[in-house]
This record gives sequence, C-alpha cells and structure tokens, in this order.
Amino acid sequence: MTLIDAGPTGALRIAPSILAADFGALASAVHEIDVETDWLHVDVMDGHFVPNVSIGPPVVQSLRPYSGRFFDCHLMMSQPGRYLQAFKEAGADGCTVHVEVGDTATLIRDARALGLRVGLAANPDTPFEAVAPYLGEIDLLLLMTVFPGFGGQSFMGDVMNKVSEARREVDHNRLLVDIEVDGGIDTRTAPLAVHAGANVLVAGSAIFSRPAPLEAARALREAARSEL
Repeated sequence: MTLIDAGPTGALRIAPSILAADFGALASAVHEIDVETDWLHVDVMDGHFVPNVSIGPPVVQSLRPYSGRFFDCHLMMSQPGRYLQAFKEAGADGCTVHVEVGDTATLIRDARALGLRVGLAANPDTPFEAVAPYLGEIDLLLLMTVFPGFGGQSFMGDVMNKVSEARREVDHNRLLVDIEVDGGIDTRTAPLAVHAGANVLVAGSAIFSRPAPLEAARALREAARSEL
C-alpha cells in the first residue's frame, strides 16, 4: 500500500484523534472535519501497556478508503513490534511506539524497514534523556501531556519544559523531527504547546465532543497559529 506523505517536517499540524469520535459513524465523523485535518491520529491501546482497549488494524483498514489524510498511529502496546506489519498493511502511514516498552532500537529499525514513518513516544513522567539518544533515528517525537489510556484528561503543563528541551535539541542539531503533543489539547492549551516548540497537536474531545466539530477544529488551528 502506498504511504501518504506527511508533509513538511516542522509545519503546524492538527491531528484529530478518532478515539473521541463516534465509532458508529466514524467515516462520517472523519469526513466532516477533513478540511481542517492535516493528520488523523489513531490511538491503539492493548489493555496491558495502558488500562484500556481501543482499536486495531481492522478499523484502520476499514477507515482508510474514507480518508486521504496521513494516518498517525500511536501504539500504546506492550509488544508493538508484533503488529507493525499489520498496521502498515492496513493503511497506517506512521507508527509511534513508546520508549517505556524497551527494545527501542529494534522497533525503530523494524518500522523503518517496513517503510513506515517512525515515531517515539514518552509518558509525562519519562525524562527527556530516555528519548534523546534516538532523535537522529526517528521522524516524530510524541510527548504525552496526559498519562495514556483514556481520553478527556487534563493537560499537564509541566511537560512543556520537556517539549522546550526537545525543540532546542532538534533545532540545534538540525534534525528533521516533528514534535507532537497529545492530551488535553484545546484552544487554551494549544498556544502553550506551540510556544514551547510543538508543531503537531493531537486533539480528541476538543474536536469530536463539540457540537460543531469542524468549527472546533478551525478554532484550534487559529489558536495554535497565534503563537507562530
């Protein structure tokens, strides 16, 4: 399957998380916000690495014909390596694994070998030093602004220090790495994240749980642009 171009590294991206969408009308929900969507964020939870279960490759495969956006799959899984190929075949364009599960170098290598865009994620209490050695090998650094597992949590502002540290390192070394934040992102927190150095904003409840999701996505983009 041909992968979709992620676009210029470092550009502002709005990545709605389908975790907050109506799964009974997922294609329609995604289509409604398409014009304000850069990437589509797919949260995958295995009930082991995080205390919740969400979706897998079959849902990605089912949704793929209804969206031409970049599918940014966040694998909150204890054994993501077992599923990288399945997600790629289902239509994932990028897969992000957590540094906390270990065997990071192998996971990065295997994802790269499949032709996936490679992401590395860190939980709020994981220090920047845990991901720093891999910055030159990845395309995306995801710094969680909530503890993963459930949508609708409150934004953890302390993580912005880590975002700023990551931005300094990426810029200093002229690395082609996007910095993504996920958790509690809305029109109030998006400018804080962009100011700290994030350029990919994942938002679920702030878009799909609003009465007018398209307008909510547009407002989020405008709020983020205020810090550019």
